[in-house]
Amino acid sequence: MKKMLLLAGAATLFAVSSAKAQETILVQDEAVVEYDITNCKTVYDTNWNKNWFLEVGAGFNLPFVENPVGADRHFTANYGVGFGKWFSPYFGWRAEFSGGSIHWNNWHHPAGRIAGAKTVNANLDIMWDMFNSIGGVNDKRVFSIVPFIGVGGTFNWNYKHLNEYEEYIPKHDCLYPNYGGKNKSNEWLLPVSAGIQFRFRLCKYVDFFAQARASFYSDSYDNVVVAKPIDVNLSALGGFTFNLGGRSFNGFNPCDYTQQVADLNTQVNDLRAELATTAQALAEAQELLENFPCPEAEVVEVAPDYAPLLGTVRFSIGSAAIRDMEKVNVYNLAQWMKGNDAKVVITGYADKGTGTSNFNMQLSKKRADAVCNMLVKQYGINPNRLIVKADGSNVQPYEINNWNRIVIFTVAE
Repeated sequence: MKKMLLLAGAATLFAVSSAKAQETILVQDEAVVEYDITNCKTVYDTNWNKNWFLEVGAGFNLPFVENPVGADRHFTANYGVGFGKWFSPYFGWRAEFSGGSIHWNNWHHPAGRIAGAKTVNANLDIMWDMFNSIGGVNDKRVFSIVPFIGVGGTFNWNYKHLNEYEEYIPKHDCLYPNYGGKNKSNEWLLPVSAGIQFRFRLCKYVDFFAQARASFYSDSYDNVVVAKPIDVNLSALGGFTFNLGGRSFNGFNPCDYTQQVADLNTQVNDLRAELATTAQALAEAQELLENFPCPEAEVVEVAPDYAPLLGTVRFSIGSAAIRDMEKVNVYNLAQWMKGNDAKVVITGYADKGTGTSNFNMQLSKKRADAVCNMLVKQYGINPNRLIVKADGSNVQPYEINNWNRIVIFTVAE
């Protein structure tokens, strides 16, 4: 009788362990029915404190403004810094600040006198990782293309050589924003921009980048309002991106756990079958007792005969860390041991498909020790009641390799 009651208790405890899989299974009176998981899309985390970055670079400005026909364009130095965050493997934002000078040919001077100004820019960009979106997420991809678009503000000052040769200027009010007096000494503008960045991974924390940006302004970018309706400044930067804490995204795919759910289904169905058999035997025994009362029997103490333990703890490949979804099985064993004085053998295994025999032996020992330590330190089980064994990959309880990354409980004889 005691054996049947213990078996029923153990089955109840391990049935509770299947609660983690309630989204994928339906508990019925006779069996556990597994639903197919069809949505295997990986979801990535978006923690606010991860995937921030800093950029430092240098390059050039090349303005496209009113320019005499056949005159050369002029490259000038440009320096930039920026910071931002990837809020998913596909999209991020960046604030970039740059400054330098701009030069162009004074369009109304017959000698082609060079005009120029100082400039600073601030841009807020939305960035798109093209390769992660098209080719799949890969934190270690060596080369990536990142298009971006942005809005911002520009301040130009210290304009030079715009008023010095008024005798060459046709008398028309559209030449300058405030013709009739001196030119404005500075100019505020609100550009829109678009560009592309080429990123080369040097290590987890540092990338090299090269980018080009085209910023589009009203016709007064060079403080001259004539001819072209839109002025454009082409800027290029090359430099380094510093990924604070490294660039990585943790993904979760529900289809990675279908085998574990199937294992739990099998355990629950096996326990239900044993409970049905035990319940039938118990009913038959009760009927015999009612119809044929037994005489007083001498009470003889015998060693307890405990029900077999069917619990396991599964591990990830190469790991001895107990995953959150497996901790419920350790808890169930602890509760079972608190209800009796049995000794339990904790046997660790490793799959022979990965690692050497020596490595697997050490790994299986670490797995068994991890379970033993949790039982003792977290649940107060007497260590004298626990026997730790390690069979490495020399013994394979299951025919499928990855099932053998496991710790199995048995009652000590």
